[in-house]
Formats: sequence, structure tokens, C-alpha cells
Amino acid sequence: MDDSECVFCAIVHRGAAASIIHEDDTALAFMDHRPVTPGHLLVIPKAHAVGLEDLDERAGAQVWLVAHRLGRALRRSGLRCEGVNLFLADGEAAFQEVFHVHLHVFPRFTGDRFRLDADWRLRDRGELDRSAEALRLGMSRLDC
Repeated sequence: MDDSECVFCAIVHRGAAASIIHEDDTALAFMDHRPVTPGHLLVIPKAHAVGLEDLDERAGAQVWLVAHRLGRALRRSGLRCEGVNLFLADGEAAFQEVFHVHLHVFPRFTGDRFRLDADWRLRDRGELDRSAEALRLGMSRLDC
């Protein structure tokens, strides 16, 4: 998919409707049309990037900055908000559905129905050390 077929790019170019909260030269924030909780919003880079591998680091930093501010704003908004989740799905295996990087920001409260189910058991130090070594190798292969 290129940016001409991307619904988020259409929102950036005002070819699709959205309830916009914030816009600057790099990032755009708008309400999610299928909110997990009232106040659930998305922050995207304005330049099309399918996933983290394609995302310019400066644009990623701006997306994070905007999400951080909006997470703080949620607590002052009058919407029910006892906590905030930031969630980014990168790739189909991670449940990414729209292939334009987007960071979910949503208010949480006791009794909401959002859940992440995983195998949260304690891991052996050797396994953690092997994973850390693999990640250090991956870092050495980055072009930065």
C-alpha cells in the first residue's frame, strides 16, 4: 500500500473525516473512531511510514512528545481517566491493522474492559541475557 491508499494519509490531506485534536508540521492527533474507552486517540506522523522500520526517528520523537502531552491532557480533560496506556502495534503479528505508524493513547479506569493477555511468567536470567545479546547485535546493525 502506498500513501494514496492509506486512510491516515487521507486524514492528513483532509480527504477523510477525523476529529482532530492536534496538528503540527510533523504529527497529527485525532480521535479513534473505534475507541477502547472515551477519549481514545491516535497520534501519527504526517509522512507515511508503514512501521517502525520506515519511521524517521525525529518524526517518531515528535509522535511520542505529542502522545505524552495528550496523555497528560486526558487527566485534565474531565473524561474518566485514572491512568493512560500508550500502545503501538508494529506489523501484522503485533495486531497492526492500519499500515501507517500510529500510537494509541487511551484513558484507563477501574472496570474498563481493555485487556492484554500474555504469558507474564518470570524468565531465567540466562534467557534474558541471551535476548539482551541478540538485541545488542541488532543495535550494532542499525544505520545510525
